[in-house]
Amino acid sequence: MKPFKKLTAVSYAVILLWIKTVLISFIGFNLNAQNVLDIVLMIISPLGAIMILLGIGFHFSQKAKPAAIWLSMLILTAILYADLLYYRFYSDFVTVPILFQFKNVGGIGPSTLELVSLWDLLLFADLFFYLLLSKKKKLKTAALKKEGKRLYFAVGALFVAVTILLGWIKVPHLFSESYNRQQLVKHIGLYQYHLFDIGMSASYPLNRAFATASDAEASAEYIFGKEEAPSDYFGAAKGMNIVLISMESTQNFVINQKVNGKKITPFLNDLIKDSFYFNEIYDQTAQGKTSDSEFMIDTGLYPLSSGSAFVRKPENTYKSLPHILSEEDHYYSAVFHGNDASFWNREMMYLSLGYDRYFSKADYEVTDENSVNYGIKDIPFFQQSIPYMENLPKPFYARFITLTNHFPFLLENQDKFISEAETSEMVVNRYVTTVRYQDEAIKTFFQEMKESGLYENTMFVLYGDHYGISKEYEQGALELLKLEDSAVSRMKLKRVPLIIHVPGLGGATVLNMGGEIDIRATILHLLGIHHAENNSFGHNLFKRDSNHPVIFRDGSFIAKEYLYRGGSCLNRDTGTEADVSFCEPYLETVRKELGLSDDIVHGDLLRFIEEGKRN
Repeated sequence: MKPFKKLTAVSYAVILLWIKTVLISFIGFNLNAQNVLDIVLMIISPLGAIMILLGIGFHFSQKAKPAAIWLSMLILTAILYADLLYYRFYSDFVTVPILFQFKNVGGIGPSTLELVSLWDLLLFADLFFYLLLSKKKKLKTAALKKEGKRLYFAVGALFVAVTILLGWIKVPHLFSESYNRQQLVKHIGLYQYHLFDIGMSASYPLNRAFATASDAEASAEYIFGKEEAPSDYFGAAKGMNIVLISMESTQNFVINQKVNGKKITPFLNDLIKDSFYFNEIYDQTAQGKTSDSEFMIDTGLYPLSSGSAFVRKPENTYKSLPHILSEEDHYYSAVFHGNDASFWNREMMYLSLGYDRYFSKADYEVTDENSVNYGIKDIPFFQQSIPYMENLPKPFYARFITLTNHFPFLLENQDKFISEAETSEMVVNRYVTTVRYQDEAIKTFFQEMKESGLYENTMFVLYGDHYGISKEYEQGALELLKLEDSAVSRMKLKRVPLIIHVPGLGGATVLNMGGEIDIRATILHLLGIHHAENNSFGHNLFKRDSNHPVIFRDGSFIAKEYLYRGGSCLNRDTGTEADVSFCEPYLETVRKELGLSDDIVHGDLLRFIEEGKRN
């Protein structure tokens, strides 16, 4: 204790919390410091905010000051730990909108407990130590004079200002690329980021209030009237029913992959032989996960960088897939999902998207025996859905959202069709069993579709909605695939399968690169509907331009020759670092498309476009 004997209570708290935040920034968040300036910023960035926030204790009496300081330490530690838990699975930071949709990211349950480690107790050690010293009255609480307080807060403010200035100088697009939260946290600090996020969240409602028809023109000019390259498959599925199957947490690496000599996806492996299999489609979801994939496919817009459009923007005007199909060929649209109707605010959002019917948990017989984790198991889910499908008006567009293959990938022994994998990550080992169960469920569904007579006139679109193995557990996936740990290998893990099966049409493996946002345009192409006439940032995957980047919500991308991730421009094939100038033309496209999409969603600009069409 000798080095601390002359420290006041505030000084002691500031130093402990500062050291703790810096350590978590380097170890827990893996912010990828690329140079000395990054390291300096990551070290000094928390200090100013911590000084200011803990300095609140100055305004309390001498007796209450230690308790006030301890409470401030607790709040900042809680923020730090919440970010750490969230980052472990999502490789992202908590935002204000996420706090309002907490139940949709798992709440406190198996998913959260899976992320907790006994080592996390060390994160709270300074709080207990500080409390112990306070009770023994070994912490000095000498009062500062007014001049001393002013100097203290001025030094704290100076650290904050210098950090922000240096970060902005290093990354000129730092604040215009606020969707890149890793970049923000690395360059302005975790606590400053949260204050910035609060400010941004408070300003979003104003976007809609002040939006005008002229604001919609720039977006309309970019997304309308794209030239569509011709394809032999245009109209190949015209008039057919459409079934979309959202395969929960399914990544492309499981396709044609074996564990202990047994196939993980035997049915899907066979299905792709007679289908269009797109093997280089990337997960583009953000904090909305499954709801983000739904949003992209139905609207052709990018998901919000913070929170979910399903929760934040259900009142908007959209030109969705159900709207287009209804206008073009009088399709009836329905969603089938075995969870609560309110999950991800679906019951409200589906009304805005133009769905005619939503079959949710209340429409299924759900018991303890036929459910696991987040709801009814996939096999009984599909089986109970068939009678509803048989009574849908034709033609129909039906979306199925599976549940069983959801983190933390829990399954009873009687439902395991394959043994667990044998990697160093138990999450990955269990993941194999739930993917295999899902594959069996889809096989059952196809069999029952044939028996019901619905199969022959139905186009099936199966896609992985988002990753299942987060960055925290990717090492296990790399072990399973026998891949070296590199940026290129980890980017490959972002691929999700896309399988389009049109009975009688045959199929092929389509090598064109794309993302989930391109699925809508591809469906419309097969139905013989020109997607260029319907606002969308997506492209027809049969003829997608390889030079157009696949854009991710955090501002990274992958293109024909380069990929950009974590602030580094890399050669797509070798992973060797390239000069950022090679990536800059693509980054301009990234900024433009994400910016325009955000303008459309936050400003509800499509209301002006749709009104203009009606007038």
